[in-house]
Amino acid sequence: MSNLVLYRKYRPKSFSEIVGQENVVKTLINAIEIGSVSHAYLFTGPRGSGKTSIARILAKAVNCQNRKGSEPCNSCSSCEEINSGRAIDLIEIDAASNRGVDEMRELRDGIKFSPVKSKYKVFIIDESHQLTKEAANALLKTLEEPPAHAIFILATTELHKMIPTILSRCQRFDFRKLTVKEIVERLEDISKKEKITIEKAALELIALNSGGAIRDAEGLLGQAITFSASAGREGEIKKDDIKDLLGMVDVSVISILVDLMVGKNGAKAVEFLNETLEKGFDLQELTKSLIRYLRQALLLKIDPELLNPAIIGLTGEEQKKIMEQIKNVTEIELQRTLKLLMEAENKIKYSSIPQLPLELAIIESLSSESK
Repeated sequence: MSNLVLYRKYRPKSFSEIVGQENVVKTLINAIEIGSVSHAYLFTGPRGSGKTSIARILAKAVNCQNRKGSEPCNSCSSCEEINSGRAIDLIEIDAASNRGVDEMRELRDGIKFSPVKSKYKVFIIDESHQLTKEAANALLKTLEEPPAHAIFILATTELHKMIPTILSRCQRFDFRKLTVKEIVERLEDISKKEKITIEKAALELIALNSGGAIRDAEGLLGQAITFSASAGREGEIKKDDIKDLLGMVDVSVISILVDLMVGKNGAKAVEFLNETLEKGFDLQELTKSLIRYLRQALLLKIDPELLNPAIIGLTGEEQKKIMEQIKNVTEIELQRTLKLLMEAENKIKYSSIPQLPLELAIIESLSSESK
């Protein structure tokens, strides 16, 4: 099973299936129910947060032949055509590849014609910030005097690149990243439907590595299903499967390295680092894992009440181990070490000796002198 198939299979088909984005959904539902749908919307927010999914649900709702309240029925011919990607009156444009003035002029000319089968022609323009200046101006002309049968939904991940005149002609909706809890609940539901047994820790690890994007989380779950099947455990996914899939360095390895750093044993720390790399660990991933671990340590140092796996991505035992490690380390020392490691991460790719920037960062972090 590919991640794309899993994502498409469970794409929300109604407002009630949307995870998060409560304010967006509530406002759109109210607009549909009272018959005050706008001619132009702007959906802005991080990738994978549901902008295109909600745009398609809105397109279904305004054109549904058997709508009850605000939800599309998903069974009439209009809904079925949109669900299957065959709707003539739903025009989806990827501005990343159709960003020129000619495409916008074609859209402007085509919009004059009435819908073929539906009440509204709905235009979804994804990554709309990538339109050229000329194309954006051509679109602006259309937004200024839209026909009654047209609805525009612009989606963007980079609001600051949109021209102000377009922003002023759209109703703006801000989408947010999803929380770990919301993503875990969504993945649990999909896993049950797929008859997959998956550890809660594995779900949390997927959620933590999805960057708040439900689409990425579902993609990782799809990969994990394939990965576990190839390992001879079809239908069963463990936390270690996700670690292997993501190429993550085991937290116990990082914990030993941090023990040596906290103990001010630079020679042993560098020696352990090189022994670990000789075993085949990826240098970039090891550096990322060390940064992630010390970030978690800093969060716990700032506020011990953050002892919550869903917040910082560690088990209770791992968190207690960190608390023990950093009891004699100050916040300033942790901040300085993190800055050194992030600088090293950027230098690794250009270094003739790849591990040297990380070695230097570890040694410098043990020095009592500040930059």
